[in-house]
Amino acid sequence: MLARTLGMKDGDSADRPEDALLNTTATPRRPAAWRAVLAASVGNALEYYDLLIYGYFAITIGKLFFPTGDDWTSLMLSVGTFGISFVMRPLGSIVLGSYADRAGRKAALTWSILLMMIGTAMLALAPTYARIGLWSPALVIVARLLQGFSTGGEFGAATAFMVEHADGKRLGYNGSWQASTQGLATVLAAGLSTVLTYTLSTQQIDAWGWRAAFLFGLLIGPIGLYIRRYTPETPEFLALQATSRSDQREVSPLRDTLTIGLPGLLLGAGVVVAVTAFSYVQKVYMPTYAVKQLHIATSASLVCTMVTGVMLMVMAPFFGLLSDRYGRIRVIAIAMIVIAVSTYPMFSTMVAYPTFATLLATQAIVGVLLAAILAPLPALLSEIFPTRTRGTGLALSYNLSVTIFGGFSPLIVTWLIGTTHNKTSPSFYVLATTLISLTALWLLRRRSARHRLMRRHVLLEN
Repeated sequence: MLARTLGMKDGDSADRPEDALLNTTATPRRPAAWRAVLAASVGNALEYYDLLIYGYFAITIGKLFFPTGDDWTSLMLSVGTFGISFVMRPLGSIVLGSYADRAGRKAALTWSILLMMIGTAMLALAPTYARIGLWSPALVIVARLLQGFSTGGEFGAATAFMVEHADGKRLGYNGSWQASTQGLATVLAAGLSTVLTYTLSTQQIDAWGWRAAFLFGLLIGPIGLYIRRYTPETPEFLALQATSRSDQREVSPLRDTLTIGLPGLLLGAGVVVAVTAFSYVQKVYMPTYAVKQLHIATSASLVCTMVTGVMLMVMAPFFGLLSDRYGRIRVIAIAMIVIAVSTYPMFSTMVAYPTFATLLATQAIVGVLLAAILAPLPALLSEIFPTRTRGTGLALSYNLSVTIFGGFSPLIVTWLIGTTHNKTSPSFYVLATTLISLTALWLLRRRSARHRLMRRHVLLEN
């Protein structure tokens, strides 16, 4: 019943309310969309690979860069550093998002991948605490801040690049490759981590194995940089740019997003809350949870995470197409309801039966649920903002929630478990964030309906 209330009767999406009211620019014929999808996906894979690989080696990084004599404290410092990089995401969203709306999606994507490569190189080559003392954790923090700044602008520019190269009828499918790419990054990060932890001793992992994982990510960078450089700019942005040349008014994407587009920005951020909390708890933190709380071998836990990535990678395009047919709000709402009612049972089952088989089944389900939310999400958010502020609006709405509810998820759930001594407590955090997003979806649904009525009224008057 709730899903029907939140969903849409026909196959339309959640509307493009601001686009319909504020953006009437005609766009030229679009080139092949697959080139845009590939250009955005390769760089996106690097962004998420680097993010995940840090989470998977959080225990090792804690020992090497934040030694305190207490494993739990070192882990808290390590996952805290993972979270502190997210503080830079809103700033990256503002700077690179506005840059994408002024200079173009391609230009912003090029800078984001360059900055990410620099941050990754700093992490891979950073001397440990045993060699240079406090300078060591300082270098790690600077590298993570740089990566956070880069990632802050990546989602907005990459999503705008994908959906603006679509033909207008498969926005969900085109945008779903954002999620599929995250799945690919998970497979690569978890797969390589599994190989390293299975074939190398703990001493070898501490000495150089974790560095090899980061250096592998650098191999993706030049490929993404080359593809992005030679993929054409989006037709929508080029049309907007041509119109702007004849319009002498000062244009400020950030100002417009925070004034005219503020309601959409807040609702978009609210929708992202649940998926980012669920994703970072179940995909990023789970290997650490499996080792520390379930006492499952590191290599086995990473295999399960790799299954999550495979399910996300394979299922995301399907759910993208489903959202094009039945509506994005409907697909996302149903997935959120399933997450709300199943997260506690999943954690309870893992705690009661802490086996490889239980974790594997849980992570496969997680992959499908992530695909159901993440696949329609880029198109849903892109439809909220007009072309002239889309890069800024997408980046801010996504990264505000990721910063608050995603980046610090590992720290929050580690603290919850340590404080309550309840191994199922991460499920309470996921449930609370899901309720926030369901409320935002309901408000977005009502807002979209109002805009449809307004347009219908204007058409009747004309």
